[in-house]
Amino acid sequence: MTQAAIQHSPIYIHTYQTHNDHVHHNPISSMAASSAISSSSSPFITQKDAGVSPLFAHPSKSIKICQKKVSTKIVSVMTPQQSERKPSATGSVKTGMTMTEKIFSRASEKLRLSPGENVWVNVDVLMTHDVCGPGSIGIFKKEFGNDAKVWDREKVVIIPDHYIFTTDERANRNVDIIREFSHEQGIKYFYDIKDLSNFKANPDYKGVCHVALAQEGHCRPGEVLLGTDSHTCTAGAFGQFATGIGNTDAGFVLGTGKALLKVPPTLRFVLDGEMPDYLLAKDLILQIIGEISVSGATYKAMEFVGSTIESLTMEERMTLCNMVVEAGGKNGIVPADATTFKYLKNKTSVPYEPVYSDDQARFLAEYRIDVSKLDPLVAKPHSPDNRASARECKDVKIDRVYIGSCTGGKTEDFLAAAKVLLASGEKVKVPTFLVPATQKVWMDIYTLPVPGSGGKTCSQIFEAAGCDTPTSPSCGACLGGPKDTYARINEPQVCVSTTNRNFPGRMGHKDGQIYLASPYTAAASALTGFVTDPRDFLR
Repeated sequence: MTQAAIQHSPIYIHTYQTHNDHVHHNPISSMAASSAISSSSSPFITQKDAGVSPLFAHPSKSIKICQKKVSTKIVSVMTPQQSERKPSATGSVKTGMTMTEKIFSRASEKLRLSPGENVWVNVDVLMTHDVCGPGSIGIFKKEFGNDAKVWDREKVVIIPDHYIFTTDERANRNVDIIREFSHEQGIKYFYDIKDLSNFKANPDYKGVCHVALAQEGHCRPGEVLLGTDSHTCTAGAFGQFATGIGNTDAGFVLGTGKALLKVPPTLRFVLDGEMPDYLLAKDLILQIIGEISVSGATYKAMEFVGSTIESLTMEERMTLCNMVVEAGGKNGIVPADATTFKYLKNKTSVPYEPVYSDDQARFLAEYRIDVSKLDPLVAKPHSPDNRASARECKDVKIDRVYIGSCTGGKTEDFLAAAKVLLASGEKVKVPTFLVPATQKVWMDIYTLPVPGSGGKTCSQIFEAAGCDTPTSPSCGACLGGPKDTYARINEPQVCVSTTNRNFPGRMGHKDGQIYLASPYTAAASALTGFVTDPRDFLR
């Protein structure tokens, strides 16, 4: 590759040799990732570096939150190649730890750890919901006894959110089970819903667990958050270790507050450059998944740094971390900074202590991305790594658009969609379904003015554009659900969606075709009836 080609490539990869060349799945806690053919639509270059670590600008020591004097500038410097340094005969060469390794070290009460080690970690928060809660509760009672108590009733968070607004008796029974358990155990953070006909009549009900966890102050830097949902990795946006676990592990955590986990190696993604006004975090993560494939980060931590990351809001960072599991990632993580602390200011009274990667931390590989050179993207059926630019798919006729989920149903996602609809001044050409993630998001849709709209709210813009009325907050049709689930794909239709997975049957019908996209691209596509680049409206 010529130097000119390198300079114009949006991605630059640097790999590091480590002493842990072979990383295996944790047989207890890992989640399987589908294999896929790696996309190569963007050029990149790989260099090998024998035992040399990159420099990292954050202080190596932990900083207590009460000080809040953390520099928000993250500088990533590539170390030039050097010859391999052999350890002395009388001692070992000390290396630093990554953020994820430090969190594991603290949680396991060990001085230092390396990738591949299996350790028992103390869990700070365990989350479960209506789909996996009953199974986890059943295992807990079987193994610890019917009269057993959870290890800490204030560290268990139970959130009904998946199959809520349905007449399906089994789905309704799931909610009954977690309600009975929460009352029996005195669970402090159970966000109940009883009146399904009017969600607003349930003041405790929140909605999608991953967004509710953040809004209710359960996400804190430096902590370990486990949940019975693969997208629990969303919380890594707050500088904590967050990952999904199975019902068996959750049942054990309920009784002991501990989990056996393998320390993952870390891939570092350095995103720099000014974010174009037609891109969102969804485009960034689709670019990364398309580059490394759905198995490219299997049981690895994905650490995100760089000037672009610094500029992202908390909700956009959540989008980025939300989909690391689609690359097989164990967790995603973003260093906590002033943006993090501001978001958390009035949300939690629990003290927390952020951690940062050491200067000498070892990363399995480093990916450098020039965000200014990226285009709006979609993931074509039927895999999140089936990457293409929106313009490459301009002839794909669609039947519907879905805006919602933990990935694309946050307040800023709806503001982004409204921005495109407002810019066009036109009506949508296909049914456009709007599913707020939480009650707070639903309220924001009806109360927050859209910038540049002259005071109009999202709801007013959506109504003028002919979209469906925003529905009750929940996971909705993101994962199909019972047949009476709002906006479920019950016919072999083509849908542009702001959700996170596009496998056959994911949103209902097994012959449905799902194009994953950002709220910008989803709204633009709704206006034309074809997959559409949002730059056609955002000028």
